Amino acid sequence: MKPLPFKPRLGRIFVTGLLTLIPAVATVYLLVWLIGAVDRVFGKPLRWLMPDETYLAGTGIVLAIALVFGIGLLMHGVLFRRLFRMAEQAMLVVPLVRSVYGAVKDLIGLFGSNNGPAMQVVALTFPGTDWRLLGFVTRAEFTDLPQGIGTAKEVAVYLPMSYQVGGYTVIVPREAIHPVEMSREDAMKFILTAGLKTADAPRTRSAAAPAPARTRPS
Repeated sequence: MKPLPFKPRLGRIFVTGLLTLIPAVATVYLLVWLIGAVDRVFGKPLRWLMPDETYLAGTGIVLAIALVFGIGLLMHGVLFRRLFRMAEQAMLVVPLVRSVYGAVKDLIGLFGSNNGPAMQVVALTFPGTDWRLLGFVTRAEFTDLPQGIGTAKEVAVYLPMSYQVGGYTVIVPREAIHPVEMSREDAMKFILTAGLKTADAPRTRSAAAPAPARTRPS
């Protein structure tokens, strides 16, 4: 094979180095920004209480970590859990706070919980085609919603978009989906990167998240 001329080879080396550095630099930048934001938020009250000459950079991070561990420890107590639920119920009375807090809590609960069929990774087949979309089952029953949204033979599937923060929630027949042996994290990574990066090996789906019942004909 004839070697490349010097200039094209130099350009290829530069592009290789650039593609290698961009993910690392972006990750470091995001971590530095996140740490700085946490330090500013939690460090601001400390600046009111401490003289500037005694305040050390990073004290806000220490306070945030201590607060997280403290809340986690207190949540193991029955009394604190009851007080927290009372405060939560009070927050859910406020319309705007209820919408934001409820949506964030439900989203975190879906990705963090291993119980039930919520966020089951599935492949949705387009009617009349062999095309498939990867998504997550977000709801398998609609009894608590107004009539007409979904039936007992349907499920709600969330279809995220690649390289975007967004997606579509579609109500589809149960026979239009089939489970995928893939973890939620690997599935989301696959979707967000448009399939450019996948896990090294398929991961077994959690036994605690069974697939919705389906009666797809053979």
